[in-house]
Amino acid sequence: MNDRRDYARWLQPTRLRLLVQWSLLAVCLLIGVRFGLFVRHFESLGQSPAYARPPGVEGFLPIGALISLKHWLVSGTIDMIHPAALVLFVTFLLMALLAKNAFCSWLCPVGTLADGVWKLGRRLTGRTFRLWPWPDHVLRGVKYLLLAFFLKLIVIDMPADAVKGFLASPYWAVADVRMLHFFTAPSNLSLVILAILTVLSLVYRNFWCRYLCPYGALLGLLGLLSPLKVRRHRGYCIDCRRCTSGCPGQITVHRHQTVHSTECTACLTCVSNCPAPGALDLRSTFWPRPLPGWGFALLVLLLFGGGIGIGMVSGHWESALTAQDYRQLIPMAGRLGH
Repeated sequence: MNDRRDYARWLQPTRLRLLVQWSLLAVCLLIGVRFGLFVRHFESLGQSPAYARPPGVEGFLPIGALISLKHWLVSGTIDMIHPAALVLFVTFLLMALLAKNAFCSWLCPVGTLADGVWKLGRRLTGRTFRLWPWPDHVLRGVKYLLLAFFLKLIVIDMPADAVKGFLASPYWAVADVRMLHFFTAPSNLSLVILAILTVLSLVYRNFWCRYLCPYGALLGLLGLLSPLKVRRHRGYCIDCRRCTSGCPGQITVHRHQTVHSTECTACLTCVSNCPAPGALDLRSTFWPRPLPGWGFALLVLLLFGGGIGIGMVSGHWESALTAQDYRQLIPMAGRLGH
């Protein structure tokens, strides 16, 4: 009997999400270490051991991936310098259309760290802080302004020749190396900005995600088109408001029959917090039965793994750059862009 209860407890959406989140964060850290060793081999001019380059590191190049997506749509060809960047970017866009903005709450390593920092802050202070409504509304607009800036700069204003030139440039070839250097050898300004964001994340839940992340803004907008929505059934609702009090996106779930919000990341915290059976669930427009937490977790992982698998099978995962290319490019990475 106890084994059955433990099994059911681990099938709760929030526990499944934490398992997926921290497992993927561990994978990202391993990818980062492996990529660091790969780069170190070329920076040391072959004095350190050689390692295979992990293509998954390109997931940290969303702006370049947006440029690559425009190139693909305009020319019909996929950039083979960083093809995994495009594969992952398109996968997350499609995931938002099919399974809401699950990337932010289930997969994003930045979101996982931000949530962990907030939990540490709550433990230290013993409370959760929230901004007043008017600054909260103003600041939430910042991420959409940043998104609009990048969309205008790249999608609207950047001509096809400029896109092609960027993707053929040495700067794009070592964009992943420069991203590594951002973490391993940050500038004083970068350290100050990271320190400020960390302190704010200790006090305010998911400060970066809620107010500043343009990637999350894009996925949140696409998530509005997803057929999956959190739905409340008034006949079973006991108006305890635990769904609203636990929502990381600060959505007033108890006031809605169907949650339509760009702040909803399908974390299913509200569903897990609901004590009234049948009052709150995740349900599709086209299917009458609710989707259980384990079913949604499986859907997220299938979409994520399926996108990567298609990229691998189609030959759009590994970079076309050779060891000789990296031997020339990596030692000069620090000088590019200055």
